[in-house]
Amino acid sequence: MRADVRALLEDRTTRAADHDPRQLLAAKQRGRTSVSVVLPARDEERTVGAIVGTLRRAWQQEIPLVDEIVVVDSDSTDDTARVAAAAGARVVAVDSVLPELGRLPGGGKGEALWKSLAATTGDLLVFLDADLVDVDPGYVAGLLGPLLSDPSVGFVKGVYDRPLLTSEGLVPTGGGRVTELLARPLLNALWPELAGVVQPLGGEYAGRRTLLEQVPFVSGYGVEFGLLVDLTRLAGVRTLAQVDLGTRRHGHQSDAALGRMAGQVLQTALSRLPGGAPVTAADLLQFVRTDEALEAVGWDVGVVERPPMAQVRAAAGRRR
Repeated sequence: MRADVRALLEDRTTRAADHDPRQLLAAKQRGRTSVSVVLPARDEERTVGAIVGTLRRAWQQEIPLVDEIVVVDSDSTDDTARVAAAAGARVVAVDSVLPELGRLPGGGKGEALWKSLAATTGDLLVFLDADLVDVDPGYVAGLLGPLLSDPSVGFVKGVYDRPLLTSEGLVPTGGGRVTELLARPLLNALWPELAGVVQPLGGEYAGRRTLLEQVPFVSGYGVEFGLLVDLTRLAGVRTLAQVDLGTRRHGHQSDAALGRMAGQVLQTALSRLPGGAPVTAADLLQFVRTDEALEAVGWDVGVVERPPMAQVRAAAGRRR
């Protein structure tokens, strides 16, 4: 095992329970540090209210560790926005943030996360997916722990087991198929210093604004892979930490949908190879059997990028 991988796993991978919330609050107050929690959401009315309510009780009412909880709503057609607001979140429509810059086609989750930098004020940002079931409030304290206790840490990834619902019931592992079949082999082969990252595509992570605003955000489902590679390239692997959050339960997608997700991750990885490998095709051909025949269905899995937010702020300042 490489020395840098061993250091990540042995020295900078902790458990959520290792980080005492009251000690974190004291560190936050000493450093006058502000914290934003961001949930990118689209059609998550079933889960978003419970997540927001749980986090508000734990980290705003009982221990004031979090200054704001922001739900960035990406064109939900259900009651996501209403439910989130009723639970106590500040809800921001993705198109209302930096409207002069419009929206990237196919921006998806990456667009929501990028715009959250402009919609929030925290020095530290915690990102959580909005489809979590029975969310543990300890996720937030765990992810903040390394950032508040060690100034050399800039980015924290969550580690967890992902149970998979099958026809035979719930099995303890098996979620995260794109991670095991694509992302992990890519990292081991091309970015071996990141081979110790347990959940490279996980949606639960935290970082310092000063770093997050210096890297681009990839559209769609390539955003987590892009952030991991870009932040490590920017600040070094020793600024990366991991926290074991236990178990993460969420909705699961079909194999075909995961194939399209994998296509976006692959496109992101190719664009980050030394010299930027040219991507000649952004189409993914999948096959569906109908009563009459086997039908080919094409999908655009290309990704685009938003520039570092620091560049956007600088350009706006020059225009003023």
